[in-house]
Amino acid sequence: MVAILAATLVVGAAVQGLVGLGLGLVSAPVAMLLEPSLMPDLLIWLAVLLPMVTLLREREEIDWGGLRWSISARVPGTVAGVALVAAVSTRVLGIVVGTMVLVSVLLTARTVVIPVNRFSLVVAGFLSGVAGTATSIGGPPMAVLLQHRPPRQIRTTLAVYFVFGAALSLVGLAVSGNLGWAPFVLAMTLTPCLLVGFGLSRWLSGFVPRHQVRVAVLVVCGASAAVLLVRSLF
Repeated sequence: MVAILAATLVVGAAVQGLVGLGLGLVSAPVAMLLEPSLMPDLLIWLAVLLPMVTLLREREEIDWGGLRWSISARVPGTVAGVALVAAVSTRVLGIVVGTMVLVSVLLTARTVVIPVNRFSLVVAGFLSGVAGTATSIGGPPMAVLLQHRPPRQIRTTLAVYFVFGAALSLVGLAVSGNLGWAPFVLAMTLTPCLLVGFGLSRWLSGFVPRHQVRVAVLVVCGASAAVLLVRSLF
């Protein structure tokens, strides 16, 4: 089990190091299939660690003004996510979140451009808090909103957001009594996999042109939604 999970973490970390998100997309379904009791704690712990590695390499172009609004909205989103974990089945929640993200990706791929302003940042931050706390896949709402920004700004802004957001989710789960000790120990054990995957992303970046990063972001977001829907439906 651990070997399979380690391999998926390497791939997920490589994808996230390249486009700004992807760890949850690759790893969450596998972790859910192998050991559902580890979720969402395991991936949220890892979601705190990997962005820190990203910020050691890149710290330029972070949208601090936008983060102020999105992180503020993540707080009530986290509270709502904790409440949903206790009140709603993960199947129903996964269907709702997956459908929402998939529709957003399809609408913004060609026709709709969502303006990045206080309102959209608050909405994306709130939805990300709900989804990240309840399903461990909280990146797509923010990534869809930032898709037209320069690639480095997408990666660094999302990295800061993920560090704060995942930390808030962990606090929320701990306060509600839903945070386990075993996922934390396993996350620490698997941390080297994140470093290997992140190193791999530096090599892969030479093969992905700058103008293709937005496409990659949308593909990862759409795949996240599809995986979440399939996992919830079947």
